[in-house]
Amino acid sequence: MPRFSLDILKPLIGQRKSNEPPGLIIVGLGNSGPEYRNTRHNAGFWCIDLLARRHGIKMARGHRTTHLGEGEIAGQRVVLSKPRTFVNRTGQAAAYLLARYRVKRDRLLFVYDDTALPPGKIRLRPEGSAGGHNGIKSIISSLGTQEFARLRIGVGQPESSAGRINHVLGEFRPDDKRLVVDAIERAAEAIATILTDGVNEAMNRHN
Repeated sequence: MPRFSLDILKPLIGQRKSNEPPGLIIVGLGNSGPEYRNTRHNAGFWCIDLLARRHGIKMARGHRTTHLGEGEIAGQRVVLSKPRTFVNRTGQAAAYLLARYRVKRDRLLFVYDDTALPPGKIRLRPEGSAGGHNGIKSIISSLGTQEFARLRIGVGQPESSAGRINHVLGEFRPDDKRLVVDAIERAAEAIATILTDGVNEAMNRHN
């Protein structure tokens, strides 16, 4: 009787793993285009860029609503997303991602800038209101709920002479930028904790 070798199953094992739903879809909010690259509103994009570099995930795939990358973080399959819509239409990308990967909203995590937090602070929550953020308003409208995880990165409040829109579309002062870059590093660590131990434990460790 011929010996049975597990080697013939290796291609099938790899295929099955690639077809499994992702453990987490991480969506960074921001505006596409070089003119927005260094603005406060693109803090979410910065986080996705860091995760892609750190874990060797290529942002090679695309759809009209979002750029995509697939890979692994903390031993789990993840999808990284940088929506191609403007921030205030991010809900279009959120709806597409749920449909494409056939997952429920508990597999979504949105990373974005928050003027209510000082530069350098991060806050993870399992749900909540939009807090005045137009991107989150769009997502709530598209998904029909505010029950989805979000990781906010503080970018500070505008000065009294500047409006909120001008503030988030403006670039960081050097000192603030250093704080935000450090916050994004900690946000990446929080995301790894979510994947290994869940949102509640990540909140306890990183908030």
